[in-house]
Amino acid sequence: MAVAQHSLPVVDPGAPGRPPAPAPAHRRIVFVTPPYDRISPGYEFVREVTNQSPSLGLLHLAAEVREHGYEPSIIEADVAGLDVDGVVAALVETAPRYVGITLFTVGVWGAAEISRKLKRALPDVVIIVGGPHISSMSRETMARFPEFDVAVVGEGEEALVHLLAALEADQPLRSVPAVCYLENGEVQSNPGLPINRNLDHLPMPAWDLLPNFPEGYPAAIYDFPRSPVATIAASRGCPFHCKFCDTSTFGAKVRHYSPEKVFELMVHLQETYGVRHILFVDDLFLASKVRTRKLCEMILESGLKMTWSCTARVDTVKPDILETMKQAGCWEISFGLESGSNEILKSMDKSADIERSVQAMRWTHEAGIRTKGLFILGYPGETLETIEKTRDFIRDNPITIMNLTKFTPYPGSPIYKDLYGTTIRDDHWQKMNGMNFLWAPDGMTVDELDRHYQSILLSFYQRPRMMWYYTHLTLRYPTHLFRLARFLVKYAGAKTRSLLSGRKGVLLAADPATDLNPVDE
Repeated sequence: MAVAQHSLPVVDPGAPGRPPAPAPAHRRIVFVTPPYDRISPGYEFVREVTNQSPSLGLLHLAAEVREHGYEPSIIEADVAGLDVDGVVAALVETAPRYVGITLFTVGVWGAAEISRKLKRALPDVVIIVGGPHISSMSRETMARFPEFDVAVVGEGEEALVHLLAALEADQPLRSVPAVCYLENGEVQSNPGLPINRNLDHLPMPAWDLLPNFPEGYPAAIYDFPRSPVATIAASRGCPFHCKFCDTSTFGAKVRHYSPEKVFELMVHLQETYGVRHILFVDDLFLASKVRTRKLCEMILESGLKMTWSCTARVDTVKPDILETMKQAGCWEISFGLESGSNEILKSMDKSADIERSVQAMRWTHEAGIRTKGLFILGYPGETLETIEKTRDFIRDNPITIMNLTKFTPYPGSPIYKDLYGTTIRDDHWQKMNGMNFLWAPDGMTVDELDRHYQSILLSFYQRPRMMWYYTHLTLRYPTHLFRLARFLVKYAGAKTRSLLSGRKGVLLAADPATDLNPVDE
Protein backbone atom coordinates (compact mmCIF):
# COMPACT_ATOMS: atom_id res chain seq x y z
CA MET A 1 0.00 0.00 0.00
CA ALA A 2 1.39 3.41 -0.94
CA VAL A 3 2.06 5.60 2.04
CA ALA A 4 0.47 8.56 0.26
CA GLN A 5 -2.83 6.76 0.89
CA HIS A 6 -2.01 5.94 4.49
CA SER A 7 -3.61 8.23 7.05
CA LEU A 8 -3.17 8.31 10.78
CA PRO A 9 -6.01 9.23 13.12
CA VAL A 10 -5.87 12.55 14.87
CA VAL A 11 -5.41 11.81 18.54
CA ASP A 12 -7.63 13.32 21.20
CA PRO A 13 -5.21 15.19 23.52
CA GLY A 14 -7.19 14.04 26.55
CA ALA A 15 -10.26 14.91 28.52
CA PRO A 16 -10.44 18.33 30.20
CA GLY A 17 -8.42 18.37 33.41
CA ARG A 18 -6.63 15.14 32.56
CA PRO A 19 -3.22 15.21 30.84
CA PRO A 20 -2.73 12.85 27.92
CA ALA A 21 -0.96 9.59 28.60
CA PRO A 22 2.73 9.71 27.64
CA ALA A 23 3.46 8.27 24.22
CA PRO A 24 5.44 5.03 24.06
CA ALA A 25 9.17 5.33 23.35
CA HIS A 26 8.74 4.41 19.69
CA ARG A 27 6.59 7.53 19.24
CA ARG A 28 9.03 10.02 20.75
CA ILE A 29 10.50 12.51 18.30
CA VAL A 30 12.90 15.33 19.15
CA PHE A 31 13.28 18.28 16.79
CA VAL A 32 16.68 19.98 16.83
CA THR A 33 18.12 23.25 15.63
CA PRO A 34 21.82 22.30 15.70
CA PRO A 35 24.58 24.57 17.00
CA TYR A 36 26.42 26.54 14.35
CA ASP A 37 28.46 29.72 14.00
CA ARG A 38 25.91 32.47 13.47
CA ILE A 39 28.64 35.07 13.86
CA SER A 40 31.96 35.34 12.00
CA PRO A 41 35.15 35.02 14.08
CA GLY A 42 36.09 38.39 15.51
CA TYR A 43 32.47 39.55 15.73
CA GLU A 44 31.41 37.46 18.72
CA PHE A 45 30.15 40.59 20.51
CA VAL A 46 27.26 40.73 18.02
CA ARG A 47 25.65 37.78 19.84
CA GLU A 48 24.55 40.21 22.54
CA VAL A 49 22.12 41.97 20.20
CA THR A 50 21.09 39.41 17.58
CA ASN A 51 17.82 37.57 17.10
CA GLN A 52 17.24 34.36 19.09
CA SER A 53 13.70 33.61 18.00
CA PRO A 54 12.80 29.91 17.85
CA SER A 55 12.43 28.01 14.59
CA LEU A 56 8.85 28.38 13.40
CA GLY A 57 9.36 25.40 11.11
CA LEU A 58 10.07 23.10 14.04
CA LEU A 59 7.12 24.50 15.99
CA HIS A 60 4.80 23.69 13.09
CA LEU A 61 6.24 20.18 12.66
CA ALA A 62 5.98 19.43 16.37
CA ALA A 63 2.35 20.54 16.40
CA GLU A 64 1.53 18.42 13.37
CA VAL A 65 3.04 15.16 14.64
CA ARG A 66 1.49 15.69 18.08
CA GLU A 67 -1.94 15.66 16.45
CA HIS A 68 -1.08 12.21 15.10
CA GLY A 69 -0.17 10.69 18.44
CA TYR A 70 3.55 11.37 18.65
CA GLU A 71 5.34 12.93 21.62
CA PRO A 72 7.51 15.77 20.31
CA SER A 73 10.05 17.92 22.07
CA ILE A 74 12.34 20.67 20.78
CA ILE A 75 16.01 21.52 21.33
CA GLU A 76 17.14 24.99 20.23
CA ALA A 77 20.87 24.44 20.70
CA ASP A 78 22.08 28.04 20.54
CA VAL A 79 19.37 29.37 22.82
CA ALA A 80 20.03 26.57 25.31
CA GLY A 81 23.80 27.13 25.09
CA LEU A 82 24.43 23.56 23.92
CA ASP A 83 27.34 22.48 21.77
CA VAL A 84 27.37 19.24 19.77
CA ASP A 85 28.14 17.09 22.80
CA GLY A 86 25.47 18.87 24.84
CA VAL A 87 22.84 18.17 22.19
CA VAL A 88 23.88 14.53 22.00
CA ALA A 89 23.68 14.18 25.78
CA ALA A 90 20.19 15.68 25.84
CA LEU A 91 19.05 13.35 23.07
CA VAL A 92 20.50 10.27 24.75
CA GLU A 93 18.68 11.17 27.95
CA THR A 94 15.37 11.44 26.06
CA ALA A 95 16.05 8.28 24.02
CA PRO A 96 13.67 9.13 21.14
CA ARG A 97 12.90 6.83 18.23
CA TYR A 98 13.20 9.73 15.78
CA VAL A 99 15.31 12.89 15.65
CA GLY A 100 14.41 15.64 13.19
CA ILE A 101 17.13 18.19 12.44
CA THR A 102 16.50 21.43 10.57
CA LEU A 103 19.38 22.37 8.30
CA PHE A 104 20.71 25.67 7.11
CA THR A 105 23.88 25.33 5.05
CA VAL A 106 26.05 26.63 7.89
CA GLY A 107 24.71 23.97 10.26
CA VAL A 108 25.17 20.83 8.16
CA TRP A 109 28.54 19.80 9.58
CA GLY A 110 27.35 20.20 13.16
CA ALA A 111 24.24 18.16 12.39
CA ALA A 112 26.36 15.41 10.86
CA GLU A 113 28.58 15.30 13.95
CA ILE A 114 25.51 15.08 16.19
CA SER A 115 24.19 12.22 14.06
CA ARG A 116 27.47 10.27 14.17
CA LYS A 117 27.80 10.53 17.94
CA LEU A 118 24.12 9.85 18.57
CA LYS A 119 24.17 6.70 16.44
CA ARG A 120 26.97 5.31 18.60
CA ALA A 121 24.83 5.73 21.72
CA LEU A 122 21.42 4.97 20.17
CA PRO A 123 22.03 2.73 17.14
CA ASP A 124 18.34 2.37 16.30
CA VAL A 125 17.50 6.07 16.24
CA VAL A 126 16.27 7.40 12.89
CA ILE A 127 17.83 10.73 11.82
CA ILE A 128 15.49 12.81 9.65
CA VAL A 129 16.73 16.08 8.16
CA GLY A 130 14.87 18.91 6.46
CA GLY A 131 14.89 22.67 6.14
CA PRO A 132 16.12 25.22 3.57
CA HIS A 133 19.44 23.51 2.82
CA ILE A 134 17.76 20.16 2.17
CA SER A 135 15.06 21.70 0.01
CA SER A 136 17.67 23.09 -2.38
CA MET A 137 20.38 20.43 -2.10
CA SER A 138 18.84 17.18 -0.88
CA ARG A 139 20.61 14.78 -3.25
CA GLU A 140 24.04 16.34 -2.77
CA THR A 141 23.66 16.39 1.01
CA MET A 142 22.46 12.80 1.33
CA ALA A 143 25.32 11.62 -0.88
CA ARG A 144 27.86 13.56 1.14
CA PHE A 145 26.52 12.76 4.63
CA PRO A 146 25.47 9.11 5.06
CA GLU A 147 24.97 9.92 8.76
CA PHE A 148 21.48 11.13 7.85
CA ASP A 149 18.89 8.39 7.29
CA VAL A 150 16.28 10.29 5.28
CA ALA A 151 15.55 13.85 4.17
CA VAL A 152 12.16 15.53 3.89
CA VAL A 153 12.16 17.96 0.97
CA GLY A 154 10.04 21.12 0.91
CA GLU A 155 7.21 21.87 3.32
CA GLY A 156 7.43 19.20 5.96
CA GLU A 157 4.15 18.85 7.85
CA GLU A 158 2.29 16.40 5.62
CA ALA A 159 5.38 14.66 4.27
CA LEU A 160 6.76 13.98 7.75
CA VAL A 161 3.50 12.35 8.86
CA HIS A 162 3.62 10.08 5.79
CA LEU A 163 7.24 9.21 6.54
CA LEU A 164 6.61 8.34 10.19
CA ALA A 165 3.65 6.18 9.20
CA ALA A 166 5.81 4.31 6.71
CA LEU A 167 8.61 3.77 9.22
CA GLU A 168 6.19 2.44 11.84
CA ALA A 169 4.61 0.09 9.32
CA ASP A 170 8.03 -0.99 8.04
CA GLN A 171 7.11 0.10 4.53
CA PRO A 172 9.78 0.90 1.92
CA LEU A 173 10.87 4.52 1.62
CA ARG A 174 10.20 4.47 -2.11
CA SER A 175 6.48 4.65 -1.27
CA VAL A 176 6.87 7.90 0.74
CA PRO A 177 6.35 11.21 -1.04
CA ALA A 178 8.81 14.12 -0.84
CA VAL A 179 11.75 12.26 0.69
CA CYS A 180 15.36 11.66 -0.35
CA TYR A 181 17.50 8.78 0.91
CA LEU A 182 20.33 6.36 0.13
CA GLU A 183 19.47 2.91 -1.18
CA ASN A 184 22.27 0.48 -2.02
CA GLY A 185 24.70 3.38 -2.14
CA GLU A 186 22.58 5.37 -4.62
CA VAL A 187 20.63 8.54 -3.83
CA GLN A 188 16.90 8.20 -4.42
CA SER A 189 14.45 11.12 -4.61
CA ASN A 190 10.69 10.62 -4.52
CA PRO A 191 8.17 13.00 -6.12
CA GLY A 192 6.86 15.70 -3.84
CA LEU A 193 3.38 16.50 -2.58
CA PRO A 194 1.08 19.20 -3.93
CA ILE A 195 1.69 22.46 -2.10
CA ASN A 196 -0.53 23.17 0.87
CA ARG A 197 -2.87 25.94 -0.28
CA ASN A 198 -4.86 26.17 2.95
CA LEU A 199 -2.61 27.16 5.82
CA ASP A 200 -5.57 27.57 8.17
CA HIS A 201 -5.72 23.77 8.46
CA LEU A 202 -2.33 23.68 10.15
CA PRO A 203 -2.41 23.29 13.94
CA MET A 204 -1.23 26.16 16.08
CA PRO A 205 2.58 26.19 16.44
CA ALA A 206 3.70 24.27 19.54
CA TRP A 207 4.99 27.24 21.52
CA ASP A 208 4.14 25.32 24.69
CA LEU A 209 7.07 22.97 24.05
CA LEU A 210 9.63 25.75 24.40
CA PRO A 211 11.10 26.15 27.90
CA ASN A 212 10.92 29.74 29.16
CA PHE A 213 8.96 30.97 26.16
CA PRO A 214 8.80 33.78 25.20
CA GLU A 215 11.28 35.49 27.56
CA GLY A 216 14.08 33.08 26.68
CA TYR A 217 13.87 33.85 22.95
CA PRO A 218 14.57 37.58 22.51
CA ALA A 219 14.36 39.23 19.11
CA ALA A 220 17.19 41.41 17.81
CA ILE A 221 17.76 44.55 19.86
CA TYR A 222 15.67 47.57 18.80
CA ASP A 223 13.48 45.44 16.52
CA PHE A 224 10.59 45.88 18.96
CA PRO A 225 9.44 48.43 21.51
CA ARG A 226 8.21 46.22 24.36
CA SER A 227 8.84 42.56 25.09
CA PRO A 228 7.92 39.71 25.18
CA VAL A 229 8.14 39.11 21.43
CA ALA A 230 6.99 36.21 19.24
CA THR A 231 7.12 35.42 15.53
CA ILE A 232 4.37 34.48 13.08
CA ALA A 233 4.58 33.61 9.38
CA ALA A 234 1.29 34.84 7.93
CA SER A 235 2.10 33.48 4.47
CA ARG A 236 4.41 31.17 2.57
CA GLY A 237 6.09 31.50 -0.79
CA CYS A 238 7.62 34.28 -2.88
CA PRO A 239 6.96 34.79 -6.62
CA PHE A 240 10.08 36.90 -7.19
CA HIS A 241 13.45 35.57 -8.27
CA CYS A 242 16.21 37.66 -6.72
CA LYS A 243 19.45 35.99 -7.77
CA PHE A 244 20.96 35.85 -4.27
CA CYS A 245 17.93 34.10 -2.76
CA ASP A 246 16.89 30.46 -2.59
CA THR A 247 13.13 29.87 -2.37
CA SER A 248 13.18 26.07 -2.63
CA THR A 249 11.34 25.34 0.61
CA PHE A 250 8.07 27.22 0.06
CA GLY A 251 8.25 27.86 -3.69
CA ALA A 252 6.98 30.71 -5.82
CA LYS A 253 3.26 30.39 -5.08
CA VAL A 254 2.18 32.73 -2.28
CA ARG A 255 -0.31 31.22 0.17
CA HIS A 256 -1.78 32.99 3.18
CA TYR A 257 -3.34 32.31 6.50
CA SER A 258 -6.74 33.96 6.58
CA PRO A 259 -6.87 37.25 8.51
CA GLU A 260 -9.09 35.49 11.04
CA LYS A 261 -6.43 32.82 11.68
CA VAL A 262 -3.63 35.38 12.01
CA PHE A 263 -5.73 37.33 14.49
CA GLU A 264 -6.42 34.12 16.42
CA LEU A 265 -2.67 33.46 16.67
CA MET A 266 -2.01 36.99 17.90
CA VAL A 267 -4.71 36.79 20.57
CA HIS A 268 -3.47 33.36 21.67
CA LEU A 269 0.09 34.61 22.07
CA GLN A 270 -1.01 37.60 24.11
CA GLU A 271 -3.50 35.82 26.34
CA THR A 272 -1.40 32.68 26.91
CA TYR A 273 2.13 34.06 27.02
CA GLY A 274 1.78 37.80 27.54
CA VAL A 275 3.35 38.61 24.15
CA ARG A 276 3.30 42.34 23.39
CA HIS A 277 4.96 42.49 19.98
CA ILE A 278 4.69 40.26 16.89
CA LEU A 279 7.38 39.89 14.24
CA PHE A 280 5.77 38.76 10.99
CA VAL A 281 8.62 36.91 9.32
CA ASP A 282 7.08 35.95 5.96
CA ASP A 283 8.72 37.34 2.84
CA LEU A 284 5.66 39.17 1.55
CA PHE A 285 3.32 40.14 4.36
CA LEU A 286 1.82 42.81 2.09
CA ALA A 287 1.37 40.57 -0.95
CA SER A 288 -2.38 40.88 -0.39
CA LYS A 289 -3.51 44.33 0.71
CA VAL A 290 -7.05 42.99 1.09
CA ARG A 291 -5.94 40.49 3.74
CA THR A 292 -3.71 43.04 5.43
CA ARG A 293 -6.52 45.57 5.63
CA LYS A 294 -8.94 42.97 7.00
CA LEU A 295 -6.45 41.97 9.72
CA CYS A 296 -5.92 45.62 10.65
CA GLU A 297 -9.68 46.15 10.89
CA MET A 298 -10.01 43.13 13.20
CA ILE A 299 -7.23 44.45 15.44
CA LEU A 300 -8.82 47.90 15.60
CA GLU A 301 -12.36 46.60 16.21
CA SER A 302 -11.20 44.27 19.00
CA GLY A 303 -9.03 46.83 20.76
CA LEU A 304 -6.10 44.36 20.81
CA LYS A 305 -3.12 46.18 22.31
CA MET A 306 -0.14 44.77 20.43
CA THR A 307 2.53 46.29 18.25
CA TRP A 308 3.91 44.42 15.26
CA SER A 309 6.51 44.50 12.50
CA CYS A 310 6.53 43.02 9.02
CA THR A 311 8.51 42.71 5.80
CA ALA A 312 7.42 44.23 2.50
CA ARG A 313 8.66 45.03 -0.98
CA VAL A 314 8.92 48.71 -1.84
CA ASP A 315 6.36 48.28 -4.62
CA THR A 316 3.65 46.97 -2.26
CA VAL A 317 3.18 50.00 0.01
CA LYS A 318 0.90 52.97 -0.55
CA PRO A 319 -0.10 55.81 1.82
CA ASP A 320 -3.62 54.49 2.45
CA ILE A 321 -2.62 50.99 3.58
CA LEU A 322 0.29 52.40 5.59
CA GLU A 323 -2.07 54.69 7.49
CA THR A 324 -4.35 51.75 8.36
CA MET A 325 -1.38 49.61 9.40
CA LYS A 326 -0.09 52.33 11.70
CA GLN A 327 -3.48 52.66 13.38
CA ALA A 328 -3.53 48.88 13.94
CA GLY A 329 -0.16 48.84 15.70
CA CYS A 330 2.42 48.47 12.92
CA TRP A 331 5.70 49.69 14.40
CA GLU A 332 8.28 48.82 11.73
CA ILE A 333 8.51 47.62 8.13
CA SER A 334 11.62 45.89 6.80
CA PHE A 335 12.43 46.56 3.15
CA GLY A 336 14.96 44.54 1.15
CA LEU A 337 16.74 47.59 -0.26
CA GLU A 338 20.04 45.68 -0.83
CA SER A 339 22.08 48.49 -2.45
CA GLY A 340 22.16 52.19 -3.29
CA SER A 341 23.17 51.39 -6.88
CA ASN A 342 20.60 50.74 -9.60
CA GLU A 343 23.26 48.77 -11.48
CA ILE A 344 23.67 46.35 -8.58
CA LEU A 345 19.89 46.06 -8.12
CA LYS A 346 19.49 45.23 -11.81
CA SER A 347 22.19 42.56 -11.62
CA MET A 348 20.33 41.04 -8.64
CA ASP A 349 17.06 40.86 -10.65
CA LYS A 350 15.41 42.87 -7.86
CA SER A 351 12.54 44.27 -9.98
CA ALA A 352 12.91 47.53 -8.04
CA ASP A 353 14.95 50.68 -8.35
CA ILE A 354 16.31 53.43 -6.13
CA GLU A 355 13.56 55.89 -6.98
CA ARG A 356 10.80 53.50 -5.98
CA SER A 357 12.64 52.62 -2.78
CA VAL A 358 12.96 56.28 -1.83
CA GLN A 359 9.25 56.86 -2.37
CA ALA A 360 8.28 53.82 -0.27
CA MET A 361 10.51 54.91 2.61
CA ARG A 362 9.12 58.44 2.57
CA TRP A 363 5.54 57.20 2.62
CA THR A 364 6.39 54.86 5.48
CA HIS A 365 8.07 57.65 7.43
CA GLU A 366 5.13 60.00 6.86
CA ALA A 367 2.77 57.32 8.20
CA GLY A 368 4.77 57.24 11.44
CA ILE A 369 6.15 53.72 10.87
CA ARG A 370 9.85 52.92 11.29
CA THR A 371 11.81 51.77 8.25
CA LYS A 372 14.35 48.97 8.57
CA GLY A 373 16.72 48.74 5.62
CA LEU A 374 18.17 45.36 4.64
CA PHE A 375 21.38 45.63 2.60
CA ILE A 376 24.01 43.34 1.07
CA LEU A 377 27.68 44.32 0.75
CA GLY A 378 30.08 42.68 -1.68
CA TYR A 379 27.68 41.43 -4.36
CA PRO A 380 29.30 40.66 -7.75
CA GLY A 381 29.88 43.94 -9.54
CA GLU A 382 30.42 45.84 -6.28
CA THR A 383 32.98 48.64 -6.61
CA LEU A 384 34.18 51.53 -4.47
CA GLU A 385 31.68 53.69 -6.37
CA THR A 386 28.69 51.43 -5.64
CA ILE A 387 29.74 51.17 -1.98
CA GLU A 388 29.73 54.97 -1.74
CA LYS A 389 26.32 55.08 -3.42
CA THR A 390 25.00 52.70 -0.78
CA ARG A 391 26.54 54.77 2.00
CA ASP A 392 24.92 57.94 0.62
CA PHE A 393 21.60 56.20 0.07
CA ILE A 394 21.50 55.05 3.69
CA ARG A 395 22.46 58.49 4.98
CA ASP A 396 20.02 60.49 2.86
CA ASN A 397 16.82 58.51 3.49
CA PRO A 398 14.57 58.02 6.55
CA ILE A 399 15.96 54.65 7.59
CA THR A 400 15.64 54.05 11.33
CA ILE A 401 17.58 50.80 11.63
CA MET A 402 19.59 48.71 9.19
CA ASN A 403 21.00 45.23 8.67
CA LEU A 404 24.09 44.95 6.49
CA THR A 405 24.70 41.38 5.33
CA LYS A 406 27.99 40.12 3.95
CA PHE A 407 27.22 38.70 0.51
CA THR A 408 27.07 34.92 0.69
CA PRO A 409 26.59 32.82 -2.47
CA TYR A 410 24.24 30.23 -0.98
CA PRO A 411 24.02 26.86 -2.73
CA GLY A 412 20.64 26.71 -4.43
CA SER A 413 20.60 30.39 -5.37
CA PRO A 414 20.99 31.44 -9.03
CA ILE A 415 24.05 33.58 -8.23
CA TYR A 416 25.87 30.53 -6.84
CA LYS A 417 25.73 28.80 -10.20
CA ASP A 418 26.63 32.05 -11.99
CA LEU A 419 29.80 32.39 -9.91
CA TYR A 420 30.97 28.80 -9.80
CA GLY A 421 29.41 27.17 -12.85
CA THR A 422 27.91 24.39 -10.75
CA THR A 423 25.14 23.84 -8.24
CA ILE A 424 27.44 22.42 -5.54
CA ARG A 425 31.06 22.72 -4.45
CA ASP A 426 32.93 21.51 -1.38
CA ASP A 427 33.47 25.00 -0.02
CA HIS A 428 33.00 26.75 3.31
CA TRP A 429 29.54 25.44 4.20
CA GLN A 430 30.36 26.03 7.87
CA LYS A 431 30.79 29.76 7.22
CA MET A 432 27.65 30.44 5.17
CA ASN A 433 25.78 32.55 7.70
CA GLY A 434 25.75 35.99 6.06
CA MET A 435 28.38 37.16 8.53
CA ASN A 436 31.46 35.98 6.59
CA PHE A 437 32.81 37.27 3.30
CA LEU A 438 33.40 34.08 1.31
CA TRP A 439 33.83 35.81 -2.03
CA ALA A 440 35.18 39.21 -3.04
CA PRO A 441 34.51 41.19 -6.24
CA ASP A 442 37.34 41.85 -8.67
CA GLY A 443 39.87 44.31 -7.33
CA MET A 444 38.90 43.90 -3.66
CA THR A 445 40.05 41.74 -0.79
CA VAL A 446 38.02 40.39 2.09
CA ASP A 447 39.83 42.67 4.55
CA GLU A 448 38.96 45.72 2.42
CA LEU A 449 35.32 44.67 2.31
CA ASP A 450 35.36 44.19 6.08
CA ARG A 451 36.65 47.73 6.60
CA HIS A 452 33.88 49.09 4.35
CA TYR A 453 31.38 46.96 6.27
CA GLN A 454 32.39 48.53 9.59
CA SER A 455 32.58 52.00 8.07
CA ILE A 456 29.03 51.89 6.68
CA LEU A 457 27.57 50.69 9.96
CA LEU A 458 29.45 53.27 12.01
CA SER A 459 28.64 56.12 9.63
CA PHE A 460 24.95 55.26 10.02
CA TYR A 461 24.73 54.78 13.78
CA GLN A 462 27.26 57.43 14.88
CA ARG A 463 25.35 60.34 13.37
CA PRO A 464 24.15 62.71 16.14
CA ARG A 465 20.54 62.32 14.99
CA MET A 466 20.69 58.54 15.25
CA MET A 467 22.56 58.59 18.56
CA TRP A 468 19.90 60.86 20.04
CA TYR A 469 17.11 58.71 18.60
CA TYR A 470 18.50 55.51 20.13
CA THR A 471 19.25 57.21 23.43
CA HIS A 472 15.62 58.31 23.60
CA LEU A 473 14.39 54.85 22.50
CA THR A 474 16.54 53.12 25.12
CA LEU A 475 15.26 55.38 27.89
CA ARG A 476 11.67 54.87 26.76
CA TYR A 477 12.04 51.08 26.41
CA PRO A 478 14.77 50.02 28.90
CA THR A 479 14.51 46.38 27.79
CA HIS A 480 17.32 47.14 25.36
CA LEU A 481 19.69 48.88 27.78
CA PHE A 482 21.51 45.91 29.30
CA ARG A 483 21.95 44.11 25.98
CA LEU A 484 23.33 47.28 24.42
CA ALA A 485 25.77 47.83 27.29
CA ARG A 486 27.16 44.30 26.95
CA PHE A 487 27.48 44.76 23.20
CA LEU A 488 29.39 48.05 23.47
CA VAL A 489 31.83 46.75 26.08
CA LYS A 490 32.64 43.65 24.01
CA TYR A 491 32.88 45.69 20.77
CA ALA A 492 35.39 48.06 22.36
CA GLY A 493 37.44 45.11 23.54
CA ALA A 494 37.45 43.49 20.08
CA LYS A 495 38.45 46.76 18.42
CA THR A 496 41.26 47.34 20.90
CA ARG A 497 42.62 43.82 20.40
CA SER A 498 42.60 44.31 16.64
CA LEU A 499 44.55 47.58 16.88
CA LEU A 500 47.10 46.19 19.33
CA SER A 501 47.66 43.12 17.15
CA GLY A 502 48.50 45.24 14.11
CA ARG A 503 45.31 44.44 12.18
CA LYS A 504 44.44 48.14 11.92
CA GLY A 505 40.99 47.73 13.42
CA VAL A 506 39.86 44.91 11.12
CA LEU A 507 37.63 42.68 13.24
CA LEU A 508 37.49 39.69 10.92
CA ALA A 509 39.67 37.09 12.62
CA ALA A 510 42.42 35.62 10.49
CA ASP A 511 41.79 31.98 9.64
CA PRO A 512 44.89 30.37 8.15
CA ALA A 513 43.02 27.13 7.52
CA THR A 514 40.53 28.76 5.17
CA ASP A 515 41.19 30.68 1.98
CA LEU A 516 38.83 33.63 1.96
CA ASN A 517 40.50 35.56 -0.83
CA PRO A 518 38.76 36.20 -4.15
CA VAL A 519 38.14 32.99 -6.07
CA ASP A 520 39.72 32.61 -9.48
CA GLU A 521 37.33 30.82 -11.76
